[in-house]
Amino acid sequence: MPPYSLDDFSLDLRRAVPPAELWVRSATGTVTQLANTVCGVGGWFAPPLAAPDSRLTISFEVDGRRIVDAARPGAGDRGLLPAGGTWYPDRLIRHGTYHQYAAGRLTSLAVESTIVPGAAGYELTLTITNRSANTHEVSIQPDLAPSKTHRVPLSEWGWVPPGTGTDDEIPFHHSDLTATLQPHGELRFTFTVGSPSHSTRSNYPLERLPVLTSDIPGLEQYYRRSLASGLVCWWDHPDFVTQPFIATSGLDGGALCAYAWDTGGYAPNLLSLMLGDCVIDIIESFLDADLTDRYAIAPDGTGLGVAYAYSGWSLVSLARAAAAERPLDPTLVSRLYDVLIALDKQFRPDDQTGVLRDYGDQSNLLEMRSTGWEHVVASPNAERAWALDALADLSDLTGAALPTAELRESAQQIRAEVIRQLWDADAGWFRSRYPDGHTELAYSIQAYDVLRAGACPPDVAAALISHLRPGAFLGEYGVSSVSAEDALHYETADIDWSGAGAYTGEAPQLALTLWEHGEPERAWDVLRRLFWMGEHYPYFPQDHYSDKPGAPATGRRINIIAGLTGAESLLTGLLGIHPHPDGSLTITPNPIAAGNIRLTNLSYRGHAIEVVIESRRTTVTVDGHEVASGQVIPPR
Repeated sequence: MPPYSLDDFSLDLRRAVPPAELWVRSATGTVTQLANTVCGVGGWFAPPLAAPDSRLTISFEVDGRRIVDAARPGAGDRGLLPAGGTWYPDRLIRHGTYHQYAAGRLTSLAVESTIVPGAAGYELTLTITNRSANTHEVSIQPDLAPSKTHRVPLSEWGWVPPGTGTDDEIPFHHSDLTATLQPHGELRFTFTVGSPSHSTRSNYPLERLPVLTSDIPGLEQYYRRSLASGLVCWWDHPDFVTQPFIATSGLDGGALCAYAWDTGGYAPNLLSLMLGDCVIDIIESFLDADLTDRYAIAPDGTGLGVAYAYSGWSLVSLARAAAAERPLDPTLVSRLYDVLIALDKQFRPDDQTGVLRDYGDQSNLLEMRSTGWEHVVASPNAERAWALDALADLSDLTGAALPTAELRESAQQIRAEVIRQLWDADAGWFRSRYPDGHTELAYSIQAYDVLRAGACPPDVAAALISHLRPGAFLGEYGVSSVSAEDALHYETADIDWSGAGAYTGEAPQLALTLWEHGEPERAWDVLRRLFWMGEHYPYFPQDHYSDKPGAPATGRRINIIAGLTGAESLLTGLLGIHPHPDGSLTITPNPIAAGNIRLTNLSYRGHAIEVVIESRRTTVTVDGHEVASGQVIPPR
């Protein structure tokens, strides 16, 4: 039996604070509710079909009295009233109540609606329960808006969701709409929109998910919501380039494509664990696209966008994680090398030594809105050095015959030049340099990627870490992508990379970086600020605020694969589970005073692993036998 079922990822709708409508998905499609209704259903996507403006509304006639489902404000009889419900990854259940006494007669109804997405559309089931001793004549009055589907080639599903449809009428079928509701009886009505076949339920990798339990308030829920964020990006579409296909977002039809950057750059170890051997298919699908001139692949494998500075490092990160669980083909390592070198050539050498790369403007980087972190920058130059070292290691392990001595020498030169050219000791921060010599001090969270990539001497690391304080990078509910003390670059409108919040993967990755650099108290202080998200989101949005609990209502994707970073940070940071490319494993947990944690159902290279943190004591068990913290566990 899998350690989880989809029910384990349910969320009480009374606690939900999503940035937009709630969505659910099948293997091949998604659908959303109509907010503030009990039964209404909104747009849906089932590539290649898109129906973003589809609307199904329901009203009732009970004994000749019309009951609307619109949550209208005001006192008295305002129709069917929402009363909560439950979100699951594969279905949405909502509850409503109607309780009115008029003309000496009680009408008391409970209504439950269930939306289940299918192959290309959805099924809506209404269950009406009579809570009185009266008999009622009930008639359901559905209204499907006269919209059409938009047939969009798989190669065109990029960041922006497809527009409204002009192609095909949407099929609509339903059961009988009129029935007698007996005292304390129940009626059920079914509506199908499109082709909601039930044969498309996703083959979620539930059996490969480690189970974390804890008495620390919010921690366990945060971990599960992080896992759910990965599950809703999981597609099993027969026409996609891989099965499964891991979308960057996709629930609302946007970013159904896969960006190399956030696929491999944020939770490579956990994603490799979830995918099993299919992780190789994912890597190869990116290599088959021309990432030297593209940042993402569409669902059919077509390359999208422009050259992206982080793509090569991200793919190497995912490949390194994959190597830890299975031997890699040397040909794959050689292809990774070819792509990384070709991508490097897309960006011109710096004007001092030619060792660093000028990564251009924001279109090739992380899209701040102010002039700042551009051109010759510490990150991703530092990640490039890390990737060259990682490729050399993978070559040694697989026999890929790469020029490993040259790769390691280049990596060391890059790290040295990052510090020599860009470090400002007086500011305790990195400068970025423009082609004409202009420099900027942009206090961007991207500087901590340099620390994670191993390019910072102890004094540089200490200076960077000193900026992690409330009122600068730390907010009560997360981290800011730009320090609030940076008056030139900090803003509150575009929180993704420009301040007042951050991309959802950044805060847990920062915590992981601090654990990796021997700062466990600071790491925990960063991660604990995020636990509110586990209590209030069914899946994590693209970005969220750092000074208040919430996310932008519009303009961003409502789910993101980088939501997995929270679980990655807990597994590899707090619990200290470190897979190595040679297949060995070390586990060095970081005890905390906040409470107790237990991790079970972790299988790695044939080993069954459990980790317990309890009263500042840690226990690591491998195949039923306790082992010392930090002991090397060889592969089977």
